[in-house]
Amino acid sequence: MPDDNGQNLISGGHLVAKALKAEGVEVIYTLCGGHIIDIYDGCVDEGIEVVDVRHEQVAAHAADGYARITGKPGCAVVTAGPGTTDAVTGVANAFRAESPMLLIGGQGALTQHKMGSLQDLPHVDMMTPITKFAATVPDTARAADMVSMAFRECYHGAPGPSFLEIPRDVLDAKVPAEKARVPKAGAYRASTRSAGDPEAIGKLADLLVHAEKPAILLGSQVWTTRGTEEAIDLVRTLNIPAYMNGAGRGTLPPGDPHHFQLSRRYAFSNADVIVIVGTPFDFRMGYGKRLSQDATVVQIDLDYRTVGKNRDIDLGIVGDAGLVLKSVTEAVSGHAFNGYGNGGASKRKEWLDELRAAEQTAIEKRLPSLKSEASPIHPYRLVSEINDFLTEDSIYIGDGGDIVTFSGQVVQPKSPGHWMDPGPLGTLGVGVPFVLAAKQARPDKEVVALFGDGAFSLTGWDFETLVRYNLPFVGIVGNNSSMNQIRYGQKAKYGEERERVGNTLGDVQYDKFAQMLGGYGEEVRDPADIGPALRRARESGKPSLINVWVDPDAYAPGTMNQTMYK
Repeated sequence: MPDDNGQNLISGGHLVAKALKAEGVEVIYTLCGGHIIDIYDGCVDEGIEVVDVRHEQVAAHAADGYARITGKPGCAVVTAGPGTTDAVTGVANAFRAESPMLLIGGQGALTQHKMGSLQDLPHVDMMTPITKFAATVPDTARAADMVSMAFRECYHGAPGPSFLEIPRDVLDAKVPAEKARVPKAGAYRASTRSAGDPEAIGKLADLLVHAEKPAILLGSQVWTTRGTEEAIDLVRTLNIPAYMNGAGRGTLPPGDPHHFQLSRRYAFSNADVIVIVGTPFDFRMGYGKRLSQDATVVQIDLDYRTVGKNRDIDLGIVGDAGLVLKSVTEAVSGHAFNGYGNGGASKRKEWLDELRAAEQTAIEKRLPSLKSEASPIHPYRLVSEINDFLTEDSIYIGDGGDIVTFSGQVVQPKSPGHWMDPGPLGTLGVGVPFVLAAKQARPDKEVVALFGDGAFSLTGWDFETLVRYNLPFVGIVGNNSSMNQIRYGQKAKYGEERERVGNTLGDVQYDKFAQMLGGYGEEVRDPADIGPALRRARESGKPSLINVWVDPDAYAPGTMNQTMYK
């Protein structure tokens, strides 16, 4: 808007919105506050949707979820002080999950710096350890420039979150448009896709050609880099059994001859070559100790710092998972061994048959529980019914402790990018915000979410946001009135007389909670009623919660094997 002197002026909030638009951001998740409303005004002008939630943690988790679903960075905007501290958990979760998002926080005016202004806190100091970039915007003319800088840092190495605080007077002030730098879309970020060291690619190709018992783990970075097709091409070309974790689940569809799930420990104990793609040697991998000491171990990752951390490796490749795997396949195609060395295809077939037999043994061991007619319902029966319910278009979201640990062994997404869980931070409460992001980003997809009753309680009030924005999904609460993963550890450590300290919840009827907020709700106590209830929820066209009463004395094997309880 021109001022009295005819200058074309623009506010800080409008500059922020222009930078968001340049990055391709289509929606911001927010809870309103006086420090940030000029950003809303700018978003209206730029055609960016403003989605208001009931808790800032939800806004941050939704931005994380949006990035995972779309491959574009998510954005959350929160007010200063408690608004920003409420969002810390969501940012921390994105940091450990390698999810690119920008959190913008308000701040008191620069003119009131260190004077004790409303909601003043040292946000940048607090956010620095859990972000790839954290800074204050010092001048209105720099607002768009620094937003673009923050997005650029999101993609340095493995992706992650950035944080910007913008003082209120910086955001509200107007400057001549010609004095403000507004980076041009696509002109301020270089490609970060690296195919890895060619010499290392050749070594890996040679290792896989000559391996008799190879195995590969396809982790979250396969989906982050959108390397699904390259991963599939590699395992089929070389006839390698593939295991998937995190967002890598669904890379291969269930039933694919190279898709394995339940024999991972057996494979990693007996393989001669193990390739770990986009997964750190953290607690989920036993810090690398679960891999055979006799195996040749190869690790591929976007982040140099992750490769070889916690465990020695024989070969490390830093690069984009999709491009690295593509390069390996291309190197193999020119090999004289036709994909099979030292014994040919027959030995490789024997290895796959051996693993398939181990899978079948694991399935038969838990089959009685998967088909259990008991009431309260066995969690295995619940997650088995959910797995049968999923279609190729169902995005599955897991939010909980013990109940989601059960689901990790049974639920198999049918397509790439159709599995969402918190990631290695183990954050409860991601479910509703992930539903919000997934259904907004992909309205053509069905969204199915399994909650533990404790997990749903953390962010469940934003079920109302899903109703308000008319975002139907099928929600299931595995209700045992307990924080059961913790309860197991207390029972194992302190005995039955102290197993119920600080972990027991009320018998909440979440189906009625859903109905109260305008959604669809139904209660299930008989396992035969699970499938019909899920179908009715789908047909309702509403946000839904099916409240399933599960056996509080059944624990997932993964819960019982947690190292923290040993």
